[in-house]
Amino acid sequence: MSDTVIRVENLGKKYIIGHQTQEKYTALRDVIANGAKGLFKSLRNQKFKPANYQEEFWALKDVSFEIKQGDRVGIIGRNGAGKSTLLKILSRITEPTQGNIKIKGRVASLLEVGTGFHPELTGRENIYLNGAILGMSKVEIKRKFDEIVAFAEVEKFLDTPVKRYSSGMYVRLAFAVAAHLEPEILIVDEVLAVGDAQFQKKCLGKMEEVGKEGRTVLFVSHQMATVTTLCQRAIWLLNGQVHQEGNSDWITSKYLIHGSELSGDITLTAQNQDPRFYFKRISLLNSNNKITSVFDVKEAIKICLEYCSIKPAKNLEITIRVYNSSGIPIFSINRSSSLKIEVSPGNYIAEIELPANFLVPDTYTIDIGAHVPKVEVLSHYQSSISFEIEETGSDMSLYKGSAFGVVFLDLNWREDHISVCR
Repeated sequence: MSDTVIRVENLGKKYIIGHQTQEKYTALRDVIANGAKGLFKSLRNQKFKPANYQEEFWALKDVSFEIKQGDRVGIIGRNGAGKSTLLKILSRITEPTQGNIKIKGRVASLLEVGTGFHPELTGRENIYLNGAILGMSKVEIKRKFDEIVAFAEVEKFLDTPVKRYSSGMYVRLAFAVAAHLEPEILIVDEVLAVGDAQFQKKCLGKMEEVGKEGRTVLFVSHQMATVTTLCQRAIWLLNGQVHQEGNSDWITSKYLIHGSELSGDITLTAQNQDPRFYFKRISLLNSNNKITSVFDVKEAIKICLEYCSIKPAKNLEITIRVYNSSGIPIFSINRSSSLKIEVSPGNYIAEIELPANFLVPDTYTIDIGAHVPKVEVLSHYQSSISFEIEETGSDMSLYKGSAFGVVFLDLNWREDHISVCR
């Protein structure tokens, strides 16, 4: 179709990974001692292996999708899913092993700090260099120059070689150049994590503005709340392939609960455990004390957490944090809010009850962690368990997820009749 600006068909990228067998350190005395007695045995039993061998690794395989003009698309997936490889291919930084890509329009990419910058050139020179790479004339670049500098907030260092910039200055200028030189397609990896919160907010606003102007934005992020705010669509990569794509709210919701279980009862493994303290189990119970992962909005939810302290743990903090389907943390519960921050050796069962009519209908995940504040983390489980809240009646049927908010509030509504209306 004429409004399709990116078409990817059966894309694949293969890397050859080299491995080198590690040889055990052998002292001279070992060689002498073992030489005579092991000569015949070694000759008979030695299995010769190449010192180096190679294997194929497909970072991407059979990836296909289309992106239309003006789309703002989030690319999500865990580390190693192939996100950065995909963006490098779309940015023409690396060549695919197989498949076809058709791109219509100029592409500006910001994949890592300082992408496209020459370290020996000044900030001013790099602005003109990047504009020239995009095919813009000097007059066009000059027209945007002041706006770029104002956005990046690097006026004092404009004539300084960028190799002397801090990482934050690098990102500010690189993003300003990429976003303001009017590319038809803007590709941004999550380099914004380097900037401060105020700059990140400004960048997200600029990307939204770019999309509304009819230009296309591809954005890689691990922050699902940012993806749902900025992007209309999301593409979920899993093991180098497109696992699912569609509406960003729906895709990010599925992504967040992927790898966790909806059984309502999870035995925790030794992942991220400390020998001094570890979690054993987390369970969810309804008002009838039955284990489940699906609750009516009108019933309370009990969170049962089992853990073990091997040694006395002073200043220990145990935290439960609940996230909604957009990845937004709704609230946290700390053990110290009810008990002293000290855990004696032994096994424990803790129970926390979430009140009825509190969380709106949605899918939720729970993180749990134990740490000594400002000292160390003893254990941490992301998305340890998931649950759903459903509305089975009719009085709240219009309230669903973010359309209503994140929590219900049952507040007293005081009303006094003071006079007759005239």
